[in-house]
Amino acid sequence: MFRHSLLLIYRNFKRFRSTFFINLIGLSTGLACTLLIYLWVNDELSVDKFHEKDSQLFQVMTNHDNAEGIRTWEGTPGLMAEALKEEMPEVTYAVSSSIIPDMFTISEGRNHIRAAGQFVSKDFFNAFSYPLIQGDKDQVLSDKNAIVISESLARKLFNTTENVVGKTISWQILHYGKPVTITGIFKDAPSNSSEQYDFLLSFEEFRDMIGGGIHWGNQNAKTYLILREGTDPKQFNRKIAGFIKRKSEGSNVTPFIKPYSDNYLYGHYENGVQAGGRIEYVKLFSMIALFILVIACINFMNLSTAKASRRIKEVGIKKAMGASRESLVLQYMGEAMLMAFASLVLALVLVELLLSPFNQIIGKQLALSFDTHFVLAALGTTLLTGLLAGSYPALYLSGFKPAAVLRGKLDGLGGELWARKGLVVFQFTLSVILIVSVLVVYKQIAYVQTRNLGYNKDNIIYFSVEGNVQESLETFLAEVRRLPGVVSASSGGNIISDYGSTIGLEWEGKNPDDAVAFQTVAVNYGMIETLGISLKEGRAFSRDFGADTSKLIFNEAAVKTMGMKDPIGKVVNLWGEDKQIIGVVKDFHFQSLHEHIKPLFFRLETETSPKVMVKIKAGREREAIERLQEFYTRFNPGYVFDYKFLNEDYQELYAAEQRVAALSRYFAGLAIMISCLGLFGLAAFTAERRLKEIGVRKVLGASEFNIVYLLSSDFTKLVLASILAALPLSFLLVSYWLDNFAYRIELEAWYFISAGLAALLIAWFTVGMQAIKAARINPAQCLKDV
Repeated sequence: MFRHSLLLIYRNFKRFRSTFFINLIGLSTGLACTLLIYLWVNDELSVDKFHEKDSQLFQVMTNHDNAEGIRTWEGTPGLMAEALKEEMPEVTYAVSSSIIPDMFTISEGRNHIRAAGQFVSKDFFNAFSYPLIQGDKDQVLSDKNAIVISESLARKLFNTTENVVGKTISWQILHYGKPVTITGIFKDAPSNSSEQYDFLLSFEEFRDMIGGGIHWGNQNAKTYLILREGTDPKQFNRKIAGFIKRKSEGSNVTPFIKPYSDNYLYGHYENGVQAGGRIEYVKLFSMIALFILVIACINFMNLSTAKASRRIKEVGIKKAMGASRESLVLQYMGEAMLMAFASLVLALVLVELLLSPFNQIIGKQLALSFDTHFVLAALGTTLLTGLLAGSYPALYLSGFKPAAVLRGKLDGLGGELWARKGLVVFQFTLSVILIVSVLVVYKQIAYVQTRNLGYNKDNIIYFSVEGNVQESLETFLAEVRRLPGVVSASSGGNIISDYGSTIGLEWEGKNPDDAVAFQTVAVNYGMIETLGISLKEGRAFSRDFGADTSKLIFNEAAVKTMGMKDPIGKVVNLWGEDKQIIGVVKDFHFQSLHEHIKPLFFRLETETSPKVMVKIKAGREREAIERLQEFYTRFNPGYVFDYKFLNEDYQELYAAEQRVAALSRYFAGLAIMISCLGLFGLAAFTAERRLKEIGVRKVLGASEFNIVYLLSSDFTKLVLASILAALPLSFLLVSYWLDNFAYRIELEAWYFISAGLAALLIAWFTVGMQAIKAARINPAQCLKDV
């Protein structure tokens, strides 16, 4: 019986070749998209989950309550970890680290390497699972003159990992640095680690480096905790809520803990409440995968039920000979399952072919690995696809009554027709939603790339200050300004950054109960001019007015926050020292357009600048960079001239959105293609069933246009219904996405009208090909063949 069923399935596939290939292409494309998205989603969900103590590993976050609302940040006082370990019995290990991994210069003899490092406390390797190749995890960071390096850094420095422990190397950042002894080597962090380190230094060294900056009023460190098993995080949060306020009178900071591995996906907060993050894109693409798979399944359902009239005699004869409905359901479900698993084989081939370009888009290195999770996911998805695609056709075909079938009198064909129409409407509704989404995402990305940011990011390169450049910064800058093609040069912090903030600013009329956070950035002379930041009033820092180290320049948002009128010349107090306001710059976007412009001030710092920024004349970039590289090599021997364009940093702020835009275009295109495949098959089948009618109409004088209109009108109505259903749904969806941006495009009617027209034109083209083909058939041939 099983062999007989397989034979029947084979014969049906062979008999309806066009339907078979349409279903195969549609289902395999849908499955390939689903599997690609699964690989990406699975990788996203695995980030930071590899730590052995993941369920006990928490990060301390802080809520800063100020006049603008509650700001959530990962910065905590540098004393926090040690204090929590001593005072809270629930804490097994507590780890402090510097606020962000930074780029250092690591030197071994004349070999100078740029590497990412961080200062961490001694229990780091007890909390985080970065296996040590050499060294004792309890001892490697116990000495502040110790350094633990990664396996890859060891190979860069010594070409080996053998006999490296005990050797001395040096580190430098700005004008800080010293020789340290290698006490351990750790394995390179896995790709699903959100933080990648080349080396780790003792947190005690960080304390020495910033001097008196470690106190309860500064949030300049991150704190991680390993809590005892069974500890209730909610109860622990209630216990530590007033911890910082008890240590620092007048503090507006409330700490709380969250699982460390949640940070990557749930990193966005609004007014102190967790409000999404990258998890939104995980949900979005999971939904797109489901949409595409459902569209492919709808094709199978529609084409299977459309050709039912050709199989009704088969059903009638089988039932008359005693076949049960259950056996027929199994037969037709078997067809669907066989089609689904044949599609899986083709889908795996497509995934292997598409994985490399897919990785380029998403910025990952995913691989098609047939591990248990992937095999179960692929088989489960395919099984679900087969069930979803085959259930309705199987139940529909098996439900015919044998007597009615053999007499040629069938009931319920009208219901089947309406079901088919409903599925087509649903298909194209999803397609129109995807078209609108792609268009809006594209326009928003174009908006953020072309919006006037308040400064000029074009043709500016920057590189780190190190070596002789650090020792003779002013001399270096003076020589750079003389190079052909260089417009200006200065030093300071990277303008595209979330600068350190401070609440240590006082001014006349300030409410003593308000703790207002100001972003602060140190710049050298000429930095504001190099960046093209416009002055609203006052002046920039200038040597013509003597030393400006006791002067500040604010942005408009800061002046508004302070409620100042005529701020030029007024005195404020910063960290206990009086400072005079000499200028106000127009507001500029130093963060992404997701954020409102925050209060900010510039202060002058001529000796310790992290970056050199050079403005290059447009059209002379290559010449200027070559001359700059040549000069840098002479001025700073042994160091690599490693530069970046400032515009690249700005683009990185929207890397996630750009990937969403690219993937949305491809997936929307595939969804439309699969929908059109089904429409193409239905149009061909409809034309075939109506050949006799077409022949009669042509004999009676109907033109080709009349025939094309006749065959296209029903499908046009379905697509128009889809557009009407999709437009309000797409409006809600894109409005929700745009709410993530503080500065966004306005939704205009033409976005939705053009998406609807695009879907309609695509449908007309798809159906029109079959309609024109049918309209051109010789009527005599139509009447003869039927």
